[in-house]
Amino acid sequence: MRALSLLAVLSLAAAPLPAQETAPARAEDVATIDGILSALYQSISGPAGAERDWPRMSSLFVPDGRLMPTGKRADGTSVRLSWSVDEYISRAGPGLKENGFFEREIGRRTDQFGNVVQVFSTYESRRAANDPEPFMRGINSIQLWNDGSRWWVVSILWQNESPDTPIPAQYLGN
Repeated sequence: MRALSLLAVLSLAAAPLPAQETAPARAEDVATIDGILSALYQSISGPAGAERDWPRMSSLFVPDGRLMPTGKRADGTSVRLSWSVDEYISRAGPGLKENGFFEREIGRRTDQFGNVVQVFSTYESRRAANDPEPFMRGINSIQLWNDGSRWWVVSILWQNESPDTPIPAQYLGN
């Protein structure tokens, strides 16, 4: 069974990846982990009425990248959605533009093995950049990959903070 699994993995590795169909990324956005995370937060943030920088955001993701919000249904059961970058833009974009949305990182925990990185990026969100208090906080679980020439966002799975799921202290500071 192990030989079959290894053979399957090797055959997948030999398959060509789909071409990236987005605008080229800014070199400073994808050169470092700090750069790609900063670009990610900047691309979705902006005042009410302003379009987000969707080409910039798209340029950060691998072609099959996923964005996965989690939450609770009315009956209390958990739910996870799974969107492509284009689906995220079409579903979340209008609300971000209409209401204003500024998200910033307030804590980070990074684990790296070779070219694979897992980041727990704690965030807070405001409707206007100068709002005194955030209306929401949570944690983005961001998977990054370096292909030897740049960093890519592979996926983001996130959960908002709630009264029954407060953010643990170890995720609030760097």
